[in-house]
Amino acid sequence: MRISTLLLAMLMGAIAAAGAPRTIELPADTVHDKIRGGLLGQILGDLNGLKHEMKYIAEPGNVERYTPALPEGAWTDDDTDIEWVYIVEMQRSRRLLLPPARIAELWKAHINRRIWCSHRYLRQLLDLGIEPPLTGRVQINPWADFNLSGQFAAESWGLISPGMPRTAARIGLHYTHVSIDGEPAQATQLFTAMIAAAFLADDVGRVVEAGVAALDPRSQMRRVVADVIHWQQQNPGDWRATRRLIRDRYSLYGGSDVRDRNGVMLNGAATIAALLYGRRDFAETLRQAFNFGWDADNNAATAGTVIGVMRGQRWIRGQGWEIQDRFRNTSRDGMPMDETITRFGDRLVALAERVIHENGGARLQSRGQTLYRIRVQEPANIEPLVDAATRDRELKAGLRAGIERGIVRGASAEERARAAYLAICLDQASALKARHPAQWEQATVALSAYPKLMHVLFFDSPLPAGERLREKAIAAGLRPPAQKAQFQ
Repeated sequence: MRISTLLLAMLMGAIAAAGAPRTIELPADTVHDKIRGGLLGQILGDLNGLKHEMKYIAEPGNVERYTPALPEGAWTDDDTDIEWVYIVEMQRSRRLLLPPARIAELWKAHINRRIWCSHRYLRQLLDLGIEPPLTGRVQINPWADFNLSGQFAAESWGLISPGMPRTAARIGLHYTHVSIDGEPAQATQLFTAMIAAAFLADDVGRVVEAGVAALDPRSQMRRVVADVIHWQQQNPGDWRATRRLIRDRYSLYGGSDVRDRNGVMLNGAATIAALLYGRRDFAETLRQAFNFGWDADNNAATAGTVIGVMRGQRWIRGQGWEIQDRFRNTSRDGMPMDETITRFGDRLVALAERVIHENGGARLQSRGQTLYRIRVQEPANIEPLVDAATRDRELKAGLRAGIERGIVRGASAEERARAAYLAICLDQASALKARHPAQWEQATVALSAYPKLMHVLFFDSPLPAGERLREKAIAAGLRPPAQKAQFQ
């Protein structure tokens, strides 16, 4: 299972050289089975992993035995239910890429509780009228440069893009940029490409190889994966040694800060390691993900998706594990209350057929069998890293005029508050305060009237970006609230 340094002959050697796309034909039943297997693997990893979440930070876990099970069925958790909201609307509207304004509406209508970190922060930005992808820019959202949602809100996009890793990454980035940017966007491309490639590969090494090809060569995620591959090859029988090496190299704050718990580096490394040490064994892969620790449920969900695609739902169901066909809505306002795992899978199957069609493929009949003709893609990096200085210049140039207009002539308290927040984030507050002191004061008063945003700004923002943003907010005239806001 060695990883080729040339990154060629991807996807079981079935793909021709770049620029010469190849079509393959697969039985529709096989594609559907793999989609459903990936979904079930994701759900099992997520919900069976919850009791291990954030339990193993300095040291690994010690889970010796694990049997996958959902005896009472599944329920909504943020590893699956953010994507679920999008998927239901994508199916209803027959659109793969929902417009940013519609994404904002979906969040306001459905995603109001049981959200954390970058998701909780962006939800408050939406109330100011800030829409994606601004909600996922690190200058605006201090979680965005490391948050794990670039991984755990991405698996579905690989499931609906069988054999099409570039399309999987493109759809994935459209939705994960709601909450993240930078290296987490590289993680989106890594894992969506791996899941899409798993439809055509029978070897974990080749699947990881496809993910590597989807990364910007300059990215830290590229180094993370290379390190884990190297350490696993050095220590093929000692996963604890690899876990120790991951911790020592990629912990930034000795495990004490949220970046060492919720970040893509440690968790991405743990996910790749679980796959390599799990060696295509479903239960063993998830057990490894639990023991590697950190945000273990999310890592197990991603790894479970990959192996679930490779194995398929029929194989998973055939193991005799107790799995009830329920998907209870416990967290998403206004969403279906009668969902099942099967119906969730139906939605993914319908979207996958649309993706196949929109990418030059087709559904066809041959000798009494339903097939999909799929235009297979080589994995490749479709969104290179954008350095922070370039992103900063782009945002300042694009938003400067609108910010000043909102401060001086804002027609509503929301518009003035939005302008003040963006001005603080983009270092325009001091100049606007000097030029328009009365209007600036009105705008900061309007901004202070958003208690949940003030809470996430002053009490729930990570180092170091959160600290810098708090300092700028205080310099601009904001003060920490007297008490914390209440969240569900």
